[in-house]
Amino acid sequence: MVPKWLFVLLIIFFWLSCKNSDNGLLPTTKKHTRPSISKDLSKVINTHGGMHLWHTFSTVRFSVDDEKHVVDLHSRKTRITSKDFTIGFNGKKVWFQQKSASSFTSDPNFYYNLYFYFFAMPFVLADEGITYTEAKPLEYNGISFPGIKISYNQDVGASPDDNYFLYFHPETKQMEWLGYSVTYFSKKVSNNFNLIKYDTWQEEKGILLPKSISWFTKDSLGNPVSAKGNPVLFSTISLQENSLSDIFYEE
Repeated sequence: MVPKWLFVLLIIFFWLSCKNSDNGLLPTTKKHTRPSISKDLSKVINTHGGMHLWHTFSTVRFSVDDEKHVVDLHSRKTRITSKDFTIGFNGKKVWFQQKSASSFTSDPNFYYNLYFYFFAMPFVLADEGITYTEAKPLEYNGISFPGIKISYNQDVGASPDDNYFLYFHPETKQMEWLGYSVTYFSKKVSNNFNLIKYDTWQEEKGILLPKSISWFTKDSLGNPVSAKGNPVLFSTISLQENSLSDIFYEE
């Protein structure tokens, strides 16, 4: 028969073991299960700082015009603040607050992570539920940029039929172009792709992040021709190891 004192000690030991495990009883850092990404994408990500270093950060801040974006890199909770509106994603739903009479023409559910996705390239292309295939190279200024097609499983995100095409420099392995389709509004697969050139990059704590991007027109073969409109500038960039309180992302 097990002595009573030993029985009590075993219960305490078991309780402490559960308390320290990743069972939700204590705040824990999200564990990352890296998908089986393609060798080419792995080379590109390593050129930009590598997934291991990227995963040491929990919060990113950046600005686009007067919009201040704050994103939790693990949960993807988001808060965007501008003089006209505030948009947030608390992990479950997107919320929106209008601050002025200025009209906001986009859908908050579509807009809240739009610039983050462009900004966090190429790291977001290593998310779970992604399939990688080789894409036809992009030709520009006498350089052939190898391509990677990124498609999503049907249970991933609000627009799983979206496709992305990452093109990188054949020698430096640095990301140069991004092609993408938008199916959020039509809910139909589209062969009409937008094309973005990653003009300039900036380093923040060992991570290479975009400083400016430009949309380009294309020729009949889908190759870039010339920039259209003004570039989008990313400024006041900050990577932080700590996560912000959940309250910060609430309405």
